[in-house]
Amino acid sequence: MLDDITVDDSVLALRPDFAVLLMTAHGLDNGPTDDRSRGWLTAASDLLTVEGEEEREVRAAKIEAWREAYRLFGAKPSRTRPSVDALTRRLPLPEINQAVDAYNSISVKHALPIGGEDLDRYDGPARLIRATGDEASEEALGTPDAGEVIWRDDTGVTCRRWNWRQVARTRLTEETVNALFILERLEPMTLEELKVAGEELADLLSELSPGVRIAGRLLTGGK
Repeated sequence: MLDDITVDDSVLALRPDFAVLLMTAHGLDNGPTDDRSRGWLTAASDLLTVEGEEEREVRAAKIEAWREAYRLFGAKPSRTRPSVDALTRRLPLPEINQAVDAYNSISVKHALPIGGEDLDRYDGPARLIRATGDEASEEALGTPDAGEVIWRDDTGVTCRRWNWRQVARTRLTEETVNALFILERLEPMTLEELKVAGEELADLLSELSPGVRIAGRLLTGGK
């Protein structure tokens, strides 16, 4: 899957600064939230309360970049918020399962949208496109608007409005063994910070599952 994931040129035309770090994790030993993953969430939440003014301004700029990206394809970010914007408003952070707790803690720490997908529930490779408006989608999410940025596979939508909301079909559960993590960057976040966030996520996943096999691929406007 990793080598077959694509970002459509129409998305890059919208935001040429977009980059995505794709990570696969095979052999996860996931499970319900425990004291360890709860500690990661608490540390990330606490970080928001101790940030200085300069750090808050940097975080706000990163989130505003995503809000502006939503506006470019006609979404209202005050109604359907970018994932990292919505997440940082939910304190204390929600407890989902160990793998989700891991990537949510990294998401908040770096003000970086991160999604987690169950590879075994995918139908063909993931690709980021601008919707035609007739893609199959789950009823709870509704049909995407024409021009909307979506992640999809051969079956249909896997995440609407870039990173707003994921379908139930591919979400990570306690039974997930093989996963895809999608770390999405816009400026002012640097590619170096994106790389660091990926390394930190890999460390947490390895702590959860010492035998996990992790691979990564960076996609940028330069391909």
